[in-house]
Amino acid sequence: MKHSTLKIIDNMVTAYPALNNNRSAVTDAVRFLCETYKNGGKLLICGNGGSASDALHIVGELMKDFCIVRPLGDEIKSKIAAVSENAEYICSNLQVSLPAVALVGSAAIETAFANDRAPDLCFAQQVMGLGNKGDILLGISTSGNSKNVIYALEVAKAKGLKTIALTGKGGGKMATKCDVLIDAPETETYKVQELHLPIYHAICLAVENEFFGE
Repeated sequence: MKHSTLKIIDNMVTAYPALNNNRSAVTDAVRFLCETYKNGGKLLICGNGGSASDALHIVGELMKDFCIVRPLGDEIKSKIAAVSENAEYICSNLQVSLPAVALVGSAAIETAFANDRAPDLCFAQQVMGLGNKGDILLGISTSGNSKNVIYALEVAKAKGLKTIALTGKGGGKMATKCDVLIDAPETETYKVQELHLPIYHAICLAVENEFFGE
C-alpha cells in the first residue's frame, strides 16, 4: 500500500481521534477493496434509512472521480471512437469507475420481492443475483442488528464474497458475520452516522489513491 494511502487513514484519525481504534479495520477494508478491484470484482452495499443514503453516497464516490481525475485509457477511447461520432464529447467526460452497486435503489425488485416473498430478504435476493465469488458486500447498520443486512451478509458468505460491516460500537450481531468489522465507537444512531461519514470517505479516498494517485 502506498505511503500516501496510509497517510489518508492517518488524516482520518487525526481529524477524528475517536476512530483511532478503527485504523486497522479501515486499512484492512481498503486492502480488500483494492484486491477485489484488481481482480475485476465489484462492491455491493446495503443498509436502511440513513445507512441506505450512505450506501448511495459511497457509490457516488467510487463510480466517478472523487478527488483524483480518472481519464479514460487509450484502448477504450479507440473503441468508443469506432462506434460513435460523439467520441470526443464522450471520452472527455467519462471517468474510469471503481464498480459499486447500492442494493437500496432498485424499487422494482425490492417491492416485488417484498410483496411476493419476504421483505427482510430483499438485500439477500440481490446478493444472490448480483454477487460473485471475489466481490465484496459492505453491510451498514448503526446497531449492527439489522435483520435484512445480516441475511445479506450470510448469503454473501455462502456465495464466496468477502464481507465488511460498518456499524456502531461492538458491531452487534453483524460482528460475527463479517470478515472486517468497522465499529464506530458510539451507540446513538445519529452519532454513529456522523462517524460513518469520515470512515467511508477515508476508504474511498484511499482506494482511489491506490489506483489513480501518483
